[in-house]
Amino acid sequence: MTTRSSVPRPEQIDELTRGIELPLAALHEEHLALIADMIALAWGDLALNRASTLATGSEAEINALLEARLSRLLDEQPLWEQLVRSVARGKETVSFDGAHLEKRPDLSIFLSGRSPAFPLVVECKLIDAPDGKSGTLYCNNGLRRFLTGEYGWSGRDGFMLAYVRDQSKIESCLLPFLAAGRDAEPDPFAVSDWPVERGHAVLDLAATRHARAFRYLNRTAPADAPGPIAIWHLWLPAWTGGTTSAIET
Repeated sequence: MTTRSSVPRPEQIDELTRGIELPLAALHEEHLALIADMIALAWGDLALNRASTLATGSEAEINALLEARLSRLLDEQPLWEQLVRSVARGKETVSFDGAHLEKRPDLSIFLSGRSPAFPLVVECKLIDAPDGKSGTLYCNNGLRRFLTGEYGWSGRDGFMLAYVRDQSKIESCLLPFLAAGRDAEPDPFAVSDWPVERGHAVLDLAATRHARAFRYLNRTAPADAPGPIAIWHLWLPAWTGGTTSAIET
């Protein structure tokens, strides 16, 4: 028997998207790069002052520290203040069809010039080799949420952060995992563009693009298709001695 909690609620989506054309326009790459730089700047400060929590704390503890530091940067960094209204942790949002009303992405970045109903979603995961499941959890419990319409369904962009405690890199961990999936039929992560390194001198930063199979409610083809989504991946060192120094901006 289908429960009410899993039934689509088109009235919720209609109200949320009234007068808005979906999907939203893609964010400019320079804005996404600035977001990566500001997260790295916040991380560098935390690495200097809260290294123990980064190295041993829970994901929730690290998320709370990062939210606080990113919010503080709104008073310290003019470019960040121009681009961002606010940063929130665990802000409730709805799935693409309204079936789930209480999805809670780790961080939501509310951008200036964009409706506060549609923040940039940031999903965060610990990467720690001893558990043997870091890549699986990162993709299955993180990346996949952007592809199935749980997170970021209204737009064309999303962000994932990895808190790395085992010296893993995107090239050594994420790429092989996605490559294995790409060899499957069908590819469980629907990679349409292979990871592109952003050429950053300091950050472990890359972007992937993925097809999405869900459809917007109450729209006829082709307007019901969300199109692909670009996911930016930023992997941050959280192991003792590996924390990134603050980036000058």
